[in-house]
Amino acid sequence: MVSGGLAAFSGRPQAGERLIRWCTTVSVLVLAWIAAVLSYKHMYELVLRYGETSWGAALLPVSVDGMIVASSLTLLADSRAGRRGGVLPWALLLAGSAASLAANVAVAEPSAIGRVIAAWPSCALIGAYELLMRQVRQASNGNLPEPVPESSEQVSSPSANSCEVPTTPYADPTGDDLASSEESTSVENLSKAC
Repeated sequence: MVSGGLAAFSGRPQAGERLIRWCTTVSVLVLAWIAAVLSYKHMYELVLRYGETSWGAALLPVSVDGMIVASSLTLLADSRAGRRGGVLPWALLLAGSAASLAANVAVAEPSAIGRVIAAWPSCALIGAYELLMRQVRQASNGNLPEPVPESSEQVSSPSANSCEVPTTPYADPTGDDLASSEESTSVENLSKAC
């Protein structure tokens, strides 16, 4: 059954690419929701533990994760514009990721397993989000496979070095016969040059 479903996309690479991007997006959204809930809870507890007010504790996790999203989107915009990402967006992405990870680990049970469990949602979100951004960058740069033509006939265009001369007569929209005769003369000269 699975191979039959995949066979439907074998002749349509664009549909297959859309399906892959859609599944990746759904996966990232599910991971984002899980990570957001757990990471928010951990950061909120940590900030309260160190004396911040409740409204400050409520806002700090949003600022950390917001910095990750903003820097990633800046890097994506740079990539789509054909520019290399600057130092600042990369530094903010790394700082936000490290802060999120550190906050999750800091409130974990003081054992190796407890820390790994607490760190996992943040790592999964960062990894999955960057995989999605990679797919978006590749799609925007045109690095997707070329679609396969539906028919076996392929129209070939003349190369830049070709001396093929179009045989369609020149139709002057103004109705000036002089322009038509000048055009045919230049076509004859081009034919002789080849």
